[in-house]
Amino acid sequence: MSITASRPVLSETLARPAIEGAGVHLHRAFGFSEPEAFDPFLMFDDFRNDDPRDYRAGFPWHPHRGIETITYVLAGSVEHGDSLGNRGALSGGDVQWMTAGSGILHQEMPRGDARGQMHGFQLWANLPSSLKMTAPRYQDVKSADIPVVTDDDGTRVKVITGAFWGQRGPVDGIAADPQYLDISVPPNVRRSFRVDTYRRAFAYIFAGAGTFRDASRPQGVLVEKEVQGQEVNIRDLSGNRTLVRFGSGDEVTVQAGPEGVRFLLISGAPIQEPVAWHGPIVMNTQAEIRQAMADLRNGTFIRPAH
Repeated sequence: MSITASRPVLSETLARPAIEGAGVHLHRAFGFSEPEAFDPFLMFDDFRNDDPRDYRAGFPWHPHRGIETITYVLAGSVEHGDSLGNRGALSGGDVQWMTAGSGILHQEMPRGDARGQMHGFQLWANLPSSLKMTAPRYQDVKSADIPVVTDDDGTRVKVITGAFWGQRGPVDGIAADPQYLDISVPPNVRRSFRVDTYRRAFAYIFAGAGTFRDASRPQGVLVEKEVQGQEVNIRDLSGNRTLVRFGSGDEVTVQAGPEGVRFLLISGAPIQEPVAWHGPIVMNTQAEIRQAMADLRNGTFIRPAH
């Protein structure tokens, strides 16, 4: 009989306001510091706005090398294009997984829905040194092609990548061997989700509230609600734009609050290599960063296809 170990919470932080691109207002959950804490992931942004003035300038042409970018759109759309002639648009529920590899120049231009709302996430994943200069690749996945599993208690899981509850996400061949799940847990329900022990894992709450702290035995000084026979201090619940980073273990347990909770659960195999970082270019050494900048200056950043 196997014994499961719930992952402890190492930290809970709120995403901070930031401005990127040509003036896009967003919230950054992590990025540009302590890359070893989230290895193999580098940065996570929540771009959510109801005012087109705060996002319509978008992310004009810019380079990437040595990483993968994962864009998940919930509302509105993102039109994209690149230096290789690729063009397309992501709309509600769609995902794009871009392997920048040896180098790409691209742009991403958000467009709101009929009410002017725009909501999406972008995650940066690192590439190991052996794949830093691999050929660029896109995986554009429509919402209808992403499996969704609903359990008897109403818990709903959208499997973007990785295997979960008998389903496998359509995105594949990713260096970090990631699992990317969009999870909704109904009000006052406690659920556990398996995460392989070798993965680093984090959750990002974007609707409702819940607690991952000793969720199997919720505790609190001020008891304000009883859930499934257990006393839960609803003042301890974490809500919108909370990033939860987990320690080691083989499952993550959440106790949903009175309004339920929706969050991304993302995990990946750590690369454990040196990180040299200059904006959208992430390599292993400063010499490689200098070479990338020289390539940008002399027009050799984009490598010819073989």
